Amino acid sequence: MGGNGGILLVEDDRVDVMTVQRALSKYEINNPLFVARTATDALAMLRGKSAAKVDPLPVLILLDLNLPRMSGIEFLGELRKDPELRDLSVIVLTSSNEPNDREAAFRYEVEDYIVKPHSFDEFATAIKTVITDALGAR
Repeated sequence: MGGNGGILLVEDDRVDVMTVQRALSKYEINNPLFVARTATDALAMLRGKSAAKVDPLPVLILLDLNLPRMSGIEFLGELRKDPELRDLSVIVLTSSNEPNDREAAFRYEVEDYIVKPHSFDEFATAIKTVITDALGAR
């Protein structure tokens, strides 16, 4: 399942990174997965200012909102201002169920906003659904 395009996961929690990796493996989603622990690292990877440059650009970004140094919402603002990056597809995958966070994310034209489920099976199913939907729309 999945095409060749890479997925960039912007997530600082190691357990959540491993959970996404397990979910991709469970559903045989073989797209390359790049991981950035901070939003600033993600921007550097996307802009080629990092040894871990994402090239070609990812077909999808999975973004946590609660990140150190620069929040996910701030990341979205930077991403949408950059002419080379503004059209990248982003799905918010976060523990925040705050209406203000949801509204702010959709102002930056995210594809979807998913609150992380607590069980692995629910989490894996959510990952499969959003990735399949996002990649199928291409």
